[in-house]
Amino acid sequence: MSAFPRRITLIRFALAASLATFGLFVQAQETPTLPQLQSLISKGHADQALHELDRLTAVLPHPPASERTRGSALYALDRFGEAEQAFALAMADDPADREAVQLRGLTLFRLGRPADAIPLLEKSHAWTGSTKVDPAYVLALCYIDTRRYDDARHAFAEQYAFPPDSAAAHLLAARMLLRREYVAIAQAEARKALALDPTLPLAHRLLGEIALASASPAEAIAEFEQERQRNPLDGSTYDRLGDALSRAGDYPRAQAMLERALLLEPTSTGPYILLGKVLLRQADPASAAGYLERAERMDPANYMTHSLLAQAYRTMGRTEDARRETDLSAKLQSGPEPKLQTLK
Repeated sequence: MSAFPRRITLIRFALAASLATFGLFVQAQETPTLPQLQSLISKGHADQALHELDRLTAVLPHPPASERTRGSALYALDRFGEAEQAFALAMADDPADREAVQLRGLTLFRLGRPADAIPLLEKSHAWTGSTKVDPAYVLALCYIDTRRYDDARHAFAEQYAFPPDSAAAHLLAARMLLRREYVAIAQAEARKALALDPTLPLAHRLLGEIALASASPAEAIAEFEQERQRNPLDGSTYDRLGDALSRAGDYPRAQAMLERALLLEPTSTGPYILLGKVLLRQADPASAAGYLERAERMDPANYMTHSLLAQAYRTMGRTEDARRETDLSAKLQSGPEPKLQTLK
């Protein structure tokens, strides 16, 4: 082949290569960036983000942080097993990726593997802002679920800037333990808090709530009475005391305490609902309906309010109203469970 045709061939080859490169460049320009995909996930479009991520990685194979983005989208879709694998790949790509470490820890917790989550969350439990749940809180929950109660208390205390073995730290731990239904351990922590500081606010109220959870209304009444003496203007204490008295069958006193709760906290639905229940027990459905209708206007989505209203209307002979409230209560009660970001 002469030099001239060879030169033409080389020019054609170079031109084709340039056009191919330009085509890839144009295609890359049309695909979204990883920050844009993360924005899609944050706005509730995780499915779309996954689709766009596949397009992006077809053009730019394995861009940095792509697996972390994939894991974030899968996590948002509650596909935790796949998300955990994606975050593991992200950590393999970059062991210093604190966000991937944190998100993998959260995912392992959601998979019911708190022991595996702990080392990851301990490495990176400062909140990066990329999650809707504080990883420090999840770390404390992992400690609880693996029976490391002292570590849990210290983690909660750090979150609230309390000294780790202070009365406040013990009381905070007791509150969180009760929320996760570790009733006996919660009671022990609350008693430690009172031993360290006998005047600590809300300690007796928490012990009263623990007693109610243990079906011990007499003990709960005693604790709520002590809290009432320490803080006589706390409407929630009167509400809890009224509940305990109702469970003990002392309806007149329960009514008096709940009416005091209403005066102190008129925007809370709890006392209205409890008053409705107490008045039904005292065979006063008309008065009960008045309180329950007020609670319904304040919070139409509470199924218990509708259930009690149905009882009141039925007793009053308002059959159609009773049927309507029964149907509403059943519909609300069978509705979808709220998704976790509600970590207990």
